[in-house]
Amino acid sequence: MLYQLYEAQRALMAPFSEFASATAKLYDHPLSPFAQMPGAQRLSAGFDLLHRLAKEYEKPPFNISSVRVGSVDVAVQERVALAKPFCRLLRFKRFTDNEAALTQMKAQPKVLVVAPLSGHHSTLLRDTIKSLLQDHKVYITDWTDARMVPLTDGPFHLDDYVEYVQEFIRLLGPDVHVISVCQPTVPVLAAVSLMASRGETTPLTMTMMGGPIDARKSPTAVNNLAMNKSYSWFENNVIFRVPGNFPGAGRAVYPGFLQHTGFVAMNPDRHLTSHYDYFQDLIKGDDGSAESHRQFYDEYNAVLDMPAEYYLDTIKTVFQDFALVNGTWHVNGELVKPQDISSTALLTIEGELDDISGAGQTHAAHGLCSGIDPQRSFRYDAQGAGHYGIFSGRRWRDLVYPEVRRFIARFDSAQAQQPQPVAKGRARLASVKTARGR
Repeated sequence: MLYQLYEAQRALMAPFSEFASATAKLYDHPLSPFAQMPGAQRLSAGFDLLHRLAKEYEKPPFNISSVRVGSVDVAVQERVALAKPFCRLLRFKRFTDNEAALTQMKAQPKVLVVAPLSGHHSTLLRDTIKSLLQDHKVYITDWTDARMVPLTDGPFHLDDYVEYVQEFIRLLGPDVHVISVCQPTVPVLAAVSLMASRGETTPLTMTMMGGPIDARKSPTAVNNLAMNKSYSWFENNVIFRVPGNFPGAGRAVYPGFLQHTGFVAMNPDRHLTSHYDYFQDLIKGDDGSAESHRQFYDEYNAVLDMPAEYYLDTIKTVFQDFALVNGTWHVNGELVKPQDISSTALLTIEGELDDISGAGQTHAAHGLCSGIDPQRSFRYDAQGAGHYGIFSGRRWRDLVYPEVRRFIARFDSAQAQQPQPVAKGRARLASVKTARGR
């Protein structure tokens, strides 16, 4: 019933949102006589803010049309490499007529970015993709809003997520490098572990960024909620059926609007301040700051529904049973054994100020992956970076991405399957962590 009430409220607010948008333009357009009235700019700013608070936010586009490779600007086109009911594997195909740049691109490493299925769309990793495209062939998991998936496509469990990742890795081949951001660090580690246990070829590298490998370490507010509430509480209080006006009508989901409410409730003062600053920027005519606000909230406010079975599986497996670190996690009957991974190099990345995945949660992967030679196992702490800062923004571009790029390049060869003497490189990584992380 809550979902239906939300949809009714959204439908009721839609015309008010459009009215507010039109009124804001009426008091702001240079050719409008109303724009010459005293206080017109303040009225326009107020109605513009009202419009943004009441409007519906759809999934934004990646909007990556070009990228610079070396000294050449190359065109970028999105292509669907594989379509599954709950996910599309997207490739960002690069094009150029420059022979030198084309030769360079063909030799660059292949990267699979596994985006989170945890409320926001994969476009949240736009900045991650833009950086990676300068030096890599890039694929990303583009998860589908569960309310758009018909019931006839069946349920989607955490085990299915693991199988999707394995299928994508097999499709891209043994020379792929896998990057997981936040939530998918756990299923990605499970996917590669199972492949290793079966004797399959595993990816050349795994880069894990800000994920809850061991949520017991430095638990955050997000972790505490998942750990302190019972499984039945989540089942009875946050799971609802999709209304009849969507293709996935009747599907049980954790609705995006509830997730968004939780996101905002974590830092309400910060959001109130941000909206007030936006109002002031509009009055002052600071178009640059106002546009930055719009871009951030266009992404932040665009959320998706998660399949209920997947969400509840994640709560129980990752945050209540700690099945991965306790060695009790079975995926479709197979025990997940990270210690079986041996030929894949590992890099874990944490942000100093991360309030989503606490300190030590991602680095815990090293203790689990005991089969990986220590010379192929690295960790990096991004000083001054919060959760989003490790994959987006200035700290990602200036601090984190250079480490990721070097790590991938170092093991992107057939020889990477065998341990190499890299003590010198490890020392350099340590010095970079202290010098560049400041």
